[in-house]
Amino acid sequence: MTDATPSNTLEQFIGGSPAAVAVRLLVVSLIVGALLMWLDIRPIDVFYGLQRFLTRLWNLGFDAVREVITYVIAGAAIVIPVWIVLRLLNAGKKR
Repeated sequence: MTDATPSNTLEQFIGGSPAAVAVRLLVVSLIVGALLMWLDIRPIDVFYGLQRFLTRLWNLGFDAVREVITYVIAGAAIVIPVWIVLRLLNAGKKR
């Protein structure tokens, strides 16, 4: 039989008692923050970098789609008329 009280469920979810987890997060945040400051990396720079990366990825995706559509249209300008002519020629042979 398991004791599934809300506090036990919360402790299972966060990995320990809330106070212990808060202290661990505080210590790790202090260490990571000191490392980032030592490397001259500001948290806002990390967020801006992520934003720039996602924007470039987004633009690259749409530029690639736009380029593929351009190729399809250019190819269709040749393929569709040839297909129509071949269909007309084959329709005359079947009669």
